[in-house]
Parts: sequence; structure tokens; C-alpha cells
Amino acid sequence: MLGEKFSHFLDKPLSPLARVFPFNPNFITFLGMIITASSAFLIPISLFWGGVIILLGGVFDMLDGIIARVNGKVTRFGALLDSTLDRIADGLIFLGIALYFFKISDDLALCFNLLCMIASFLISYVRARAEGIGVSCKIGIIERPERLIFLAFGCLTESLYPVIIILTVLSWITVIQRIIYVKKQLKNLPG
Repeated sequence: MLGEKFSHFLDKPLSPLARVFPFNPNFITFLGMIITASSAFLIPISLFWGGVIILLGGVFDMLDGIIARVNGKVTRFGALLDSTLDRIADGLIFLGIALYFFKISDDLALCFNLLCMIASFLISYVRARAEGIGVSCKIGIIERPERLIFLAFGCLTESLYPVIIILTVLSWITVIQRIIYVKKQLKNLPG
């Protein structure tokens, strides 16, 4: 999971810039969602430019956390807002991909895209539910950063269909990994 391994990797080199950045991290989160979500309108028209916009939105998604941590503005509301806006952006990316597959009349690819979208939301849902019952659940082979990289790669290389198949399989594996992990952790908790 890239997010877990590299989430603070750029904090130090970008700290000077983050300290003088004049915007609230929540504004950057919102702006990142708008940019990422706009890929939904580009993907059906141009896979390449849709992929570029996904990557650009990913940069903003990374910057909001750096700005919040460096400036001591990490809040629970900011975490909630970030997660919520990420789900909106993800849903719109998958909508754009669905429109692309609909446009080229590829029903099987459209079905895989929907399965991938469901699994992507479940990855976040299982983690949130686990944390709600007292289990930290940051395991699994794929999370949002990897998913965005996969989707951008699929768009940029115009190999979206095989990427969606791979991403669907990896996402469902992650959902199952998390459910099994939480079940094991709950056996070790009192009560």
C-alpha cells in the first residue's frame, strides 16, 4: 500500500512550501476533488487527458495532508471531509469510465467497471467500520493511491479494459483480506 508506506515521505522536502501556502488544507481537499472529478467528463472524450487529470487531482490529494500536518491543522473534520470527497471523486471517475465503455459498446467492460467501483467503495467502508468497532484496518494489497495510478495508467496508455479487470480482482482481494483480518483481530479483543 503506497499510502501507508509513503504518506509522509514528501513532508520534509515540501515543508517550506507548505508553511507559506496561503490556503486551508480543507480548501485544497475540495479543489483536489473538483479536479479529480472533472476527469469524469474528459474520459469519455479523451482517455489520455482523463488520465492526466486523474494524476493532477492525485497531487492535490497528497498536498492537502502535507499542508495540514506541517502547519498543525490536522483535524477529525478534515479527515472526514477528505474521505468523503475522495469517495465522490472516485465515484465520478468510475462514472466517466462507464460512459466511455458505454460509448464504445463494451458491455463486459462496463460490468467489470461497476464491480470495480463497488469493491473500491467497500475497501474504504470495511476500514471505516473496523475502526468504528475498535480495529485499525490498514492492510490490503490496494488502496486509493494505487487505484488512481492504475486508472491513470489505463487511460494514458489506452489500455483501460485490462487495467479495470486487474483492478477489479485486486480490489475484491483487498476487501476479503480486510474482512478476514478484522475477524481475526476481533477474536483477540475483550468483550
